[in-house]
Amino acid sequence: MGLLTSTLLKKTCLITGLLLLLISCKQEQKEYVEQIDLQPSSALQNMYLNDLQNCANYIDSLTLTSHIDSLRDYFKKARTAFKKIEPVLSFNDLNNYNFLNAPNILKVEEEDLTDIKINEPCSFQTLEENLFSDTPEIASVQKIAGKIHSRLLVLLRNTDLAFFKPYHVLWLVRKQFIRTATAGVTGFDSPVLESSLMDAVTAFAKAEQILELYDHKFTNSQLQLSWKEKFRQSKQFLKNSNFEDFNRYEFIKSHIDPMLVLWNDTAKDWNVAFPLQMAMDNNASSLFSKEALSLDFFADQKVTPLTEEKIALGKRLFNDPQLSTSQTISCSTCHKSELAFTDGLVTSSGLNRNSPSLTYSAYQQGFFYDKRAGSLEGQIVSVINNSQEFHSDLKRFSAHIDTDVTYIKDFKKAYATPINQHTIRTAIADYVRSLNYWNSKWDRNIRNEINTLTASEINGFNLFNGKAKCATCHFAPVFNGTVPPDFMETEMEHIGVPQIATTENATIDPDLGRFELFKTDNRKHFFKTPSIRNIALTAPYMHNGAYKTLEEVIEFYNLGGGYGIGITDQEFQTLPPDSLHLTTPEKTDLINFMKTLTDEAFLKKEYTEN
Repeated sequence: MGLLTSTLLKKTCLITGLLLLLISCKQEQKEYVEQIDLQPSSALQNMYLNDLQNCANYIDSLTLTSHIDSLRDYFKKARTAFKKIEPVLSFNDLNNYNFLNAPNILKVEEEDLTDIKINEPCSFQTLEENLFSDTPEIASVQKIAGKIHSRLLVLLRNTDLAFFKPYHVLWLVRKQFIRTATAGVTGFDSPVLESSLMDAVTAFAKAEQILELYDHKFTNSQLQLSWKEKFRQSKQFLKNSNFEDFNRYEFIKSHIDPMLVLWNDTAKDWNVAFPLQMAMDNNASSLFSKEALSLDFFADQKVTPLTEEKIALGKRLFNDPQLSTSQTISCSTCHKSELAFTDGLVTSSGLNRNSPSLTYSAYQQGFFYDKRAGSLEGQIVSVINNSQEFHSDLKRFSAHIDTDVTYIKDFKKAYATPINQHTIRTAIADYVRSLNYWNSKWDRNIRNEINTLTASEINGFNLFNGKAKCATCHFAPVFNGTVPPDFMETEMEHIGVPQIATTENATIDPDLGRFELFKTDNRKHFFKTPSIRNIALTAPYMHNGAYKTLEEVIEFYNLGGGYGIGITDQEFQTLPPDSLHLTTPEKTDLINFMKTLTDEAFLKKEYTEN
């Protein structure tokens, strides 16, 4: 009996063990199936590291030769390899990407008076401008190449893409499209070689290759075929032109926007739930639309929806002179709606700077010409406190408003809260955030809603983004200094604005701009790059109102900015000193394009349309 019991126990244990093993295998198999989405991230990492290694090898070759032809050849190969890593690097490690792709100018970071960093450029652009100049400095090239190589080796040792999920990949791919359309084809990061079109072909090919790693996610086979065909068409379109003749209007209209539509369809097909909102709205289907950019992203808080009640209240506050100490001025004194919220003066009354347009000002990272305010709310408080403007404070503001029965009612309706300093500045800021119409002749044409652009206007846009190099500072779609595709920085420039309009023997305007905040010497005469939307209504131009007409502005840039008109004692100017060599018809085309950026809201006097 004991032996039988023992045998049975052994068999029972064996069977139990086998069952447990089978269950375990099934569980492992189930887990393996569930984790299959992690496999493409491993393939993506291997692909990326291989491209990264190739780039590092080519850059290292620059340190091993002094023959100029060899240096230039290795640089071109290194730059092509860099464009292959661009989609992943710029998404996964923006700081290192910006370091490696930085313009060839000093990078100044001013956190506060005790934390100011001034960094010499050490990037692919630095190498390009040196290597392809008339007098290359080989020792400098080798030194910079060595630093870039070290940075690439650090990336090789520390990159881990295992966390990538399908939504990361979709964001990564879309970011490359937006970068190419808004900065890539403008020559922003290839200032000498102007190799932007082939760069785009390389980056698009890599984006396509990355997307193919996730073929198993598609449930709609036709959608896969549509992607392949659109990539093929886009790359062919890029290959069939040169930098100056490239039709950027057609590229965005017929290639970039359709890719955004495909991208949205893919997100739905993959059943992707995005965990947060980027600067580019997750549902954007056109680059030039009101829905494309997220107001919440730029406000750093939830500000949408901008309801009719919020806009009406903010508008009333904006136009109420009773809120100033003198009871004679309001926000609208310096920002008149019929002039796209400027005042038409050289400099505003009592101030030393021109009144900027408030339209599209929500899409910035920094406010005032010197970026002394970090938010719209901060800008509003500064204006209220300024002794040359409202000469008041929010406490007095709220005291006046709190005695007005209709204001009390409107605040409760708009914000469901009593009147306080926070809701006052929020209400005015929200009204300003509503001044983005996206219904200009330009916007409606590129969205395919109408077909009314002339050949001159289209050529003007292509010049703006090409030969004239305007878009290397005024980035689409807002045409301001907020750099796409991340929109995390609004640039400042020292373009050498003269004290008075002239074409020779000019004197720099005495306004020191950004310098006044932190006293950083190489930030003298730096000013924020404004939007040129509605520019036909916002004369005179520049921070000091020096130029009365767009023709004068175009000629200033055509001559080479400050350098070209005789301002040669300012070493930190950010414009190249060379003439753009624009012909008279090209200047006309540029101006005709800029006039298409006037919103219908101003033509129809619908100034607060949301």
